[in-house]
Amino acid sequence: MWFTRVSLQNPVFATMVMLALVVLGLFSYQQLKIDQFPNIDFPVVVVTTEYPGASPEIVESEVSKKIEEGVNSIAGINALTSRSYEGQSVVTIEFQLHIDGRKAAEDVREKVAAIRPTLRTEVKEPKVLRFDPSSRSIWSLAVVPDPASAGPAGVPDAVAMTQWADQVLKKRLENVRGVGVVNLVGASRREIQIQLKPQAMNALGITSDQVAQAVKSENQDFPLGSVRSSDRERVLQIEGRMQRPEDFNDIIVARRGAQSIRLGQVATVVDGPQELENMALYNGQRTLSLTVQKAQDENTTT
Repeated sequence: MWFTRVSLQNPVFATMVMLALVVLGLFSYQQLKIDQFPNIDFPVVVVTTEYPGASPEIVESEVSKKIEEGVNSIAGINALTSRSYEGQSVVTIEFQLHIDGRKAAEDVREKVAAIRPTLRTEVKEPKVLRFDPSSRSIWSLAVVPDPASAGPAGVPDAVAMTQWADQVLKKRLENVRGVGVVNLVGASRREIQIQLKPQAMNALGITSDQVAQAVKSENQDFPLGSVRSSDRERVLQIEGRMQRPEDFNDIIVARRGAQSIRLGQVATVVDGPQELENMALYNGQRTLSLTVQKAQDENTTT
């Protein structure tokens, strides 16, 4: 072959060509993109809407059906399905493959915004999300409590463990290159619960709306403006938030002449964990899980 003949006659030239091919191969190898979940545009849009306290039948008639009728006029829809749960509606719009996913999501947002005034005021703002396979979690870890840090009953403090994982471990993971979102599963956050006493409320003529309004108005900060002098300016505000859980008992709910009815008379204030919305298990025991999602256009394998 001519290439072999030229290489035998010009050994230096052949050596330089081989070195150039090696350098080109190394450079191309470094630029080669390999990903466990390549970026694929699926024209699928999901609309999730929360309706707290509503049954599946009411969610279907008041939310799911209206959203289906509103987005049905968008061109290029291949399939339109909905699922109604207790307090939540999930509408899935699948477009034809030639439709751009971002444009489809924008069209759905416009239609959903147009039908938002027709929904009841108790219905929360609908969320329009694109289906993205790369948004799945690529790594997860379980936070196992130290038995030495268990409480008097031998049960670890779930609130303290959640606070440490949220403020320390989660922030460290988010600072790692390529990490997009870190989600907590099975978290137990601190919550001040006001448990009403129905018998005491009936005896004193207090309603739950009065209790909610009193707690809302007495537990907030108020800005007062600013005070200016010749050389400085100071911002004034009233700090009205409760510093301790037992301070809620002193909130005045109503007045009966010269007598003040306080929150402690019609309710019990409990400082504890909030109600669990999800749970994570490790070897059959309750724990705290962190799921990691990669940033956009990042490589999963690296």
